[in-house]
Amino acid sequence: MKIDLIAGARPNFVKIASIIHAIQQSSSKIDFRLIHTGQHYDEALSGSFFKQLELPNPDINLGVGSGSQAEQTAAIMIAYEKVLQENKPDICLVVGDVTSSMACAITAKKMHVKVAHVEAGLRSNDWTMPEEINRVLIDSISDYFFTTTQKASLLLIQNGKSKH
Repeated sequence: MKIDLIAGARPNFVKIASIIHAIQQSSSKIDFRLIHTGQHYDEALSGSFFKQLELPNPDINLGVGSGSQAEQTAAIMIAYEKVLQENKPDICLVVGDVTSSMACAITAKKMHVKVAHVEAGLRSNDWTMPEEINRVLIDSISDYFFTTTQKASLLLIQNGKSKH
């Protein structure tokens, strides 16, 4: 099984580190690519986290840099689409609710790659937050859901997602 692990911002790095360490310690045959979108790209926002969390260097860095949310979303989608055109994984795994997660989830789904969402089903119901929009969009197209609370699981089930 081939999985793309998407990370683009500080909260992603922490979550992805646990997933990578679990894969590395398991005996399963999971082949992963760590894809850094470049949403947070300077040493303080990215490089130091990789060192502290003992993350491998990214296999691919999309290098999108700064810009408005629309500019970052578009740049991530264009760059990730090119990656998928060359080599599709079985699953694109996104964590949390940042722009990188939403943009890669949409791109993967449009390229017929299954999407897994870690921290699925979380809601603030504050539609002024870009992250809330990202959460709802990612959950609406994901194939696999990893929740952190019973409430999140129940919300997904109430919204028509399968328990299995």
